[in-house]
Amino acid sequence: MTADERHRERMQRKKALVDRKIARATIERGVLVVNTGNGKGKSSSGFGMLARSLGHGFQCGVVQFIKGSFSTGEEAFFRRFPDELDYHVMGEGYTWETQDKSRDIATAGKAWQVAAAMLADARYDFVLLDELNIALVKGYIDTAQVCEALKARPPQQHVVITGRGAPDMLVNLADTVTEMRVVKHAFQAGIKAQKGIEL
Repeated sequence: MTADERHRERMQRKKALVDRKIARATIERGVLVVNTGNGKGKSSSGFGMLARSLGHGFQCGVVQFIKGSFSTGEEAFFRRFPDELDYHVMGEGYTWETQDKSRDIATAGKAWQVAAAMLADARYDFVLLDELNIALVKGYIDTAQVCEALKARPPQQHVVITGRGAPDMLVNLADTVTEMRVVKHAFQAGIKAQKGIEL
């Protein structure tokens, strides 16, 4: 058997395996995705799924927790879709910048009210709750309350939640969980945050 024939045989076996898995995946409903971990890319992945959803003509919503004190490229870009996307920047900056816990809790509470309304509204096909995990892990918003709202959301609604330190209760509820791991980061070498990469 030649190398090409062996490769073709391996790929035929792999295709048969993948086809069987695809045939077994028959449930069609909204999924809950959680992107967590200390590595870069949690929000970037969420905004990538937002772009994909908009491309399919979905009605979308974004609530950004924590972030808010500086302009980002994703906000500048996605604001171009006012009819398809409700975009809310609700944070006042990272907690080490604000240095006011009671104010951070109040701000997070207001953001959660907007997010909870989206989760209860069947008009939204896709909802991105960016950096919500930070508010949960710090206890600014009750995780059990969030999980109950996620369970009660419209059946076809997709939700993506980002941020470090996703609580176990949320991880257990999610359909897909990805943990980003730092291997190397430019900031560790003294390179400042760059437009198009971090901003």
